[in-house]
Amino acid sequence: MDQELFNRVEAALQTIRPYLEADGGDVELLEVVDGDTAMLELKGACSTCSMSQMTMKAGIEETIMRAVPEIKSVRAVKL
Repeated sequence: MDQELFNRVEAALQTIRPYLEADGGDVELLEVVDGDTAMLELKGACSTCSMSQMTMKAGIEETIMRAVPEIKSVRAVKL
């Protein structure tokens, strides 16, 4: 795994983490696969929220892909 790429994705997540935490949720970066896919796990309220798909697409995915252009796909496990 490319640690530098992982760290950049994690840094992007740090920018939106306070908003997730404010609603009782969080997100964990599990790994970056094939250098272009971020694998995430939604935690807390985010894991059961009916809006979690929208949060993934409009919030988390957009933030990561804007900050780390190498990432072409963002996937959540256990969503």
